[in-house]
Amino acid sequence: MFSLHIDTARTWRGGQNQVLLTVNGLNALGQRAALVAHPDGVLRSRASEGLELIPIAPRTEMDLAAAWRLSRVVKTLKPDVVHAHDAHATAMASLALSLGSPAPAPALIVSRRVDFHLRSNSFSRWKHRQVDCFIAASEAIRRMLVADGIPDDRTVTVHEGIDIEHVLAAPAVNVHEAFFLPHGAPVVGNVAALVPHKGQRYLIEAAHQVVQQIPDARFVILGEGDLREHLEKLVHEHHLQKHVLLPGFRTDVLGCIKGFDLFAMSSVTEGLGTSLLDAMACARPIVATTAGGIPEIVEDEVNGLLVPPRDQTALANAIVRALNDAGLRQRMAEAGLARVHERFTVEKMVAETASVYGRVAGRPHVKDIESPPGRG
Repeated sequence: MFSLHIDTARTWRGGQNQVLLTVNGLNALGQRAALVAHPDGVLRSRASEGLELIPIAPRTEMDLAAAWRLSRVVKTLKPDVVHAHDAHATAMASLALSLGSPAPAPALIVSRRVDFHLRSNSFSRWKHRQVDCFIAASEAIRRMLVADGIPDDRTVTVHEGIDIEHVLAAPAVNVHEAFFLPHGAPVVGNVAALVPHKGQRYLIEAAHQVVQQIPDARFVILGEGDLREHLEKLVHEHHLQKHVLLPGFRTDVLGCIKGFDLFAMSSVTEGLGTSLLDAMACARPIVATTAGGIPEIVEDEVNGLLVPPRDQTALANAIVRALNDAGLRQRMAEAGLARVHERFTVEKMVAETASVYGRVAGRPHVKDIESPPGRG
């Protein structure tokens, strides 16, 4: 089985890590996998030297020049499967295959990692009709795809996975020394891009309530994004400068997670939440919202505590409860570690993805031959 993977992102987030884990994992299984990535992107720079890399990135969703270049690649390499990993990749792949492909045509598979509804404009509807199978990162996403009109038999759930050995090998960071925190202060950590759907504003609001009951509690929010200035302003408004830190992006994030007493995820929407998997592999107890696919990872009162999204008071109460109960934190940490070993390994994710390829690539693929909107 030969799969051609496409990711157009320039930056590095959880989705790009999943792409790299998938491609490397398939190659390790003896299946050929090549990667089309942004020429100046972090994914391309982090890919191993032995990987087949093709530098293409669309400038817009309907970049016909980039689609034409991709169509040449497909005709030359003749993959069994073209696997698009983001929205622009899906558009470019759909356009490329409409420009002609080898016979038999490769299956078009699309990963869906966000719990946002599909756009309903004419071009989006056209490109989604070209897709043979959507791989949803959570059952919550799969149900949303079906609700948006994708036939049930063209969707499948494959939970994302993590490289547990890589996580275990990461050296622990003394977060008290790294961030100049008081010795012995309980530390609540969050790792996510600083964007609206990650809900860090609610975590900061919760922190304001937590420190009234646990004055030495500290919150470390790792990540970068457009909301940095807004979140910093919120920290100042609540006079939390000594209690809430926003250190930005760090390369030693796994080591930092190992130094947290509690991992908190305040998402308003969430496809699955791979940082939760990292926290579980680091044997950290969790407080999180019930957004999206999070309940598929975190079982309330077992490996974490779940609260409604946008409810800072419920989030604060759960954090206080966990920080005040060392036995509860230990039980949740142990349960989380066992759960990630059982259900969320990269090996399981790659094997299930390969199984989808085998099933879908064996079908006849009749591509929609109509021109995309705007080209007729």
